[in-house]
Amino acid sequence: MIIDELIAMLEMQEEILQFTHFTNEDAWELGNIIVSEIKKRQLSVAVTIRLNNGYTVFRYAANDTNLQNDRWMERKFNTVRQLEKSSLHACLLLQKNEKTMADWFLDEKDYAAAGGGFPIRVEEVGVIGAVIVSGLPHMADHDLVVKCISRYLHIDEVPRIHGDVRL
Repeated sequence: MIIDELIAMLEMQEEILQFTHFTNEDAWELGNIIVSEIKKRQLSVAVTIRLNNGYTVFRYAANDTNLQNDRWMERKFNTVRQLEKSSLHACLLLQKNEKTMADWFLDEKDYAAAGGGFPIRVEEVGVIGAVIVSGLPHMADHDLVVKCISRYLHIDEVPRIHGDVRL
């Protein structure tokens, strides 16, 4: 796939995967879907669901995850909150335009241009938080989140970027 096709697919994912509401109970249910997938596939992945005010409404860390995963999730969350798009979307936009985070006035110590953060967009409200995972290669991190949000929302027809895509 070329980068323009990937960016278009990410835009479609973000448009399709919108919530009608999002409560702490929704976070619990979605988080448990992600954890179930992690356990089924025996992945070493950490998950957090955070609201834009910084409040963590769900958290899970598989064995073999560590503080580095937590730091990645923090940076991915900051990217989603600031840009209101997935952290992979930000990554590909930077690559396409041959820019860096600094060109967007974002410090790489605090923001990450890597897959794994996905916006929680509530219809007619906007982005209220993010689902973030860390532990896999970044394209696979992104795909894990998309797959699980799709399952939670009962939406089967979501285009997916599988974790083995290379640019």
